[in-house]
Amino acid sequence: MRTIKQLGKWMLLLAVPLLIALSCGKSFLDVPPQGQITEEQVLTDPNAATNLVTGVYNTLYFGGFGNNTVGFLMAFAGDVTSDNSDKGSTAGDYSAGGQLDNFTFTPANDIFNNLWLGHYQAIARTNKAIDILNTSTIDETVKRRLLGEVRFLRGLYYFNLVRMFGGVPKITRVLTPAEVNSDEIQIRASAADIYKLIEEDLQYGVDNLPVKGDAGATIGRATKGAAQGLLAKVYLYEKNYQKAFDLSSAVITSGRYALTDDYAGMFREVGANNSESIFEVQTGTHRGQTNCDAVSQIYSNGQGPRSKAAWRNNVNGLQYDGDLGFGLNTPSADLANAYEPGDTRRAGTIIFINATGGANAGTLLWDGFRIPTQDSVENQRYNYKAYHSPFRETASCNGYTDKDYKPKNIRILRYAEVVLIYAEAAARLGNGDGTTKLNELRAKRNLGTTTGTVDNVWKERRVELAMEHDRFFDLVRQGRAGTVMRAHGKAFVDGKHELFPIPQIQRDLSGNRLTQNPNY
Repeated sequence: MRTIKQLGKWMLLLAVPLLIALSCGKSFLDVPPQGQITEEQVLTDPNAATNLVTGVYNTLYFGGFGNNTVGFLMAFAGDVTSDNSDKGSTAGDYSAGGQLDNFTFTPANDIFNNLWLGHYQAIARTNKAIDILNTSTIDETVKRRLLGEVRFLRGLYYFNLVRMFGGVPKITRVLTPAEVNSDEIQIRASAADIYKLIEEDLQYGVDNLPVKGDAGATIGRATKGAAQGLLAKVYLYEKNYQKAFDLSSAVITSGRYALTDDYAGMFREVGANNSESIFEVQTGTHRGQTNCDAVSQIYSNGQGPRSKAAWRNNVNGLQYDGDLGFGLNTPSADLANAYEPGDTRRAGTIIFINATGGANAGTLLWDGFRIPTQDSVENQRYNYKAYHSPFRETASCNGYTDKDYKPKNIRILRYAEVVLIYAEAAARLGNGDGTTKLNELRAKRNLGTTTGTVDNVWKERRVELAMEHDRFFDLVRQGRAGTVMRAHGKAFVDGKHELFPIPQIQRDLSGNRLTQNPNY
């Protein structure tokens, strides 16, 4: 049986000052497998500039229990806080996550500090890359494309920050040593100012990134459709429904994306970068890297079924000893009951542990792995979208023999969500075509027609995007977080828990210039 302490071989929770997170040495230019590159090379060599941007994409792989961007801890921020999932594992395991589940957290919770640090370390890399690219003499079209990719990532990171914390320090350039303790990084900008920056960054991507499938577009890198889709989502949060409608419509009419018939397969290795994929984190063989990343190590493993005792499975001639993970972020009974009869998304999202006896005891997963009886596991439901098969998929990350190193792509933005953004914006604007698009999506999920009201779109968002780390933020923007959370038994306080607290260690380091969110 695993414990959180076993993760020490991968991660160490760090309390690093923000000023360190914003330091701008050249070490981030070490981009495996290309090796070291210099600023001088980037100024004139388009290949070196591309490798520089690859180094910025590496910030997507800050994962595990340490400094984090879009990886494992976002599952706690967006899922465990919501009615979609519970902390999972055992009652006394990972108390920091349990505090988010129960809304008993304080500004001292490590999860918030690690998310803060991970995002600002990533933003520091984007700012450094933008600074170098702006002074380069490479082909202007290539330069604008690379800048569009980096600014897309910066927009994504600030979007996460503003949804989690509200207004945060607005840092858009490389800081000198004399500036690292200045008011510029120690005083919070308003949420409106951060949203304006996000809009500018993503609009730059819309204007300069290639369309999926066109020259210059590379699998795993940001495209025009990714910038349009994410910007549409940003405008949905800002309640600018016309712009959300226009941008989502542009993605839909581009003809470069399509809903898939195989919902469950979309989250497996075979479904990586498929027709529904607009932007996803590339790991393992999809990245072509020789190293193994934290997101590969803990994202899938951290959410895998957790046994009470060692198992032994023999699948397709491959023996697998032990369990499949740490059992965290487990789908709730409330989520399981939210699906309509026949909805294919239910079985594609949740591993249900069966109690059947006899020769076929336990739960048979899609790859042939059999989980023994209900009594053999700590929880009765697990996240199927996070599961990575050690038998039918790449067994380990680029040569690592440890079965815990699983290359698992993380889906950040899917075409189905863009369809739902379109449907919601259309409902707000009184455009009946939203119903048509909503029903196209439902048909792909084996469901009948409905009307495209806002409430129906919200119901569809929940089951379509379940366990993809967005539910809590969705409820907050909809103004329903308190009502839904309290009905689910969570101690949500209106006027407080819509935002997470500013990490106390960051406030201390700022000399309390970083103000705290209300009621903490």
